[in-house]
Amino acid sequence: MPQYSIIIPAYNESARLGSTLDRVLNYVSAKQWDTEIIVVNDGSRDNTADLVRQYATSNPHLRLLENPGNRGKGYSVRNGVLNASGEFLLFSDADLSAPIEEAPKLFAAIIAGADVAIGSRWLRPELQTQRQSVLRQFYGRAFNIALRVVLGINIKDTQCGFKAFTRAAGQRIFPQQQIERWGFDPELLYLARKSKMKIAEVPVAWAHVEGTRISPLRDGLRMFGEVLKIRWNEMTGKYSA
Repeated sequence: MPQYSIIIPAYNESARLGSTLDRVLNYVSAKQWDTEIIVVNDGSRDNTADLVRQYATSNPHLRLLENPGNRGKGYSVRNGVLNASGEFLLFSDADLSAPIEEAPKLFAAIIAGADVAIGSRWLRPELQTQRQSVLRQFYGRAFNIALRVVLGINIKDTQCGFKAFTRAAGQRIFPQQQIERWGFDPELLYLARKSKMKIAEVPVAWAHVEGTRISPLRDGLRMFGEVLKIRWNEMTGKYSA
């Protein structure tokens, strides 16, 4: 059983996944961490899967998980976490917008007593080396307000794709997860709070990377609908079951 599991969801990421794997593999090797790295392929139509297999031939602690088609980032993260073996579970976006070098901050928060540690872009905005556009920031703030009103989640940054969990927290939260696409982050935090878990929000360095597939307006509206779905799931007892 490795100490750390690093989960990277990937959809059509062959153009940048090689540099990401190089950076992650070199970092964990330099740190001498006992680590498994899991890339979850979300039905990619490029050669993402072949690239991971190629890397895995010379890196036995790297493995590929295949989703049954394109199911979404939330499904990919859940698939990776529930198939991970580590005591500390971290998921990171494939573009490394939050650098892997920031991972010790999240692990330190867990060692200090947190069940869930989430990277935050807004606790210390000066750590951002490349900010999102003003429009994306506006939609992000509006979404954050909606989370406070609808779900009572008082966290500055729920959407940063850099979160860590104890193994016990991961095994408790993720089987309850219902949201499979972009709106899964607030659901995880809602479930953690519902289970009386300690959540630590940790400021991390972050840089906006061009090429993101999320549309602020279209996906923002969909995510708001998923926030309402979380409330509906709670009202209808789906999380209790």
